[in-house]
Amino acid sequence: MYTRTYGCPYVTLAKRILQQENVPYREIFIDKDTQAREQLLTWTGFLSVPTLVVSANGNGLPIEEPVPLPAGASPRGIDRGAMITEPSSDELLAWLRKHGW
Repeated sequence: MYTRTYGCPYVTLAKRILQQENVPYREIFIDKDTQAREQLLTWTGFLSVPTLVVSANGNGLPIEEPVPLPAGASPRGIDRGAMITEPSSDELLAWLRKHGW
């Protein structure tokens, strides 16, 4: 999960759901990792957190390239395959179920 060190209601929601569903996750802090920050900008066009990805071996990269977004479009709540950004509870739960959790 791409996140930041200071508070965000979407991050709090995502953490709560991941813990309730017993989904293992790792936090990658974009305000501490310049490379992660740039990668997130490439994927979403914004510094949108949380951005969750299904990754192999916990490397932080999606198992497949995320579905592209139209230029300037908000990534919020859009299921992009192995990636979802700023999901609502229902969106996150549906995405997790799709990936077998």
